[in-house]
Amino acid sequence: MEERLQKLIAAAGICSRRAAEELLAAGRVQVNGRRAGLGEKADPDRDTITVDGKPISRPREHLYLMLHKPVGYVTTLSDEKGRPTVADLTRDVGRRVFPVGRLDLMSEGLLLMTDDGELMQRLTHPKYETAKTYQLTVSGALEGAAERLAAVRELDGEPIRPAETALLRRTPQTAELSVTIREGKNRQIRRMCAACGLTVLRLRRVQEHTLRLGDLAPGKWRRLTAEEISALKTRTRQ
Repeated sequence: MEERLQKLIAAAGICSRRAAEELLAAGRVQVNGRRAGLGEKADPDRDTITVDGKPISRPREHLYLMLHKPVGYVTTLSDEKGRPTVADLTRDVGRRVFPVGRLDLMSEGLLLMTDDGELMQRLTHPKYETAKTYQLTVSGALEGAAERLAAVRELDGEPIRPAETALLRRTPQTAELSVTIREGKNRQIRRMCAACGLTVLRLRRVQEHTLRLGDLAPGKWRRLTAEEISALKTRTRQ
């Protein structure tokens, strides 16, 4: 059955569908030896599809991993500055997997990684308003910190959806907060905290979509259970 090339490339685990569109636009995709364009279709059972001269194939079974990203790792497969990447932590998987979304260099916690480009595309699509919950330790103007964060409605003139916040514990110098957001602006929580006079000392993602980090140790990964995979796929079909 014919399908759009960007969907087939994503399904093969080469990259996301959006990145596949860029490959097509750059002329790096061929079908039966002919350069293919954006919007074209092909039948993977009948046609030979190559990216940079290498044939693509559908993986027999996709991989879905949960990684506990530590501080100091960048959320990419390679880094021009030579910094350690999340790919370094998943080399023993036996297959190339891609991070779904991002955690900045100094943030830690739950990071979903997969070679299922189609699911990756759906999980990161803004229309699903996926909830992501973080636990953060802050210093600075602590009085009413959770309420002030919940009241932030814009960052640098750009509107944002209200966050769900809660105070978990408090000491004279620091507070631990829970913050749930449903969008992924660049360094959103850090920028919200800065706007409220708070300094982030630790930022850890503990839940995303239907997944919970639990007691997975920093730097370690595990395969998702069948129930977790089913819940993810059901969530993105709604």
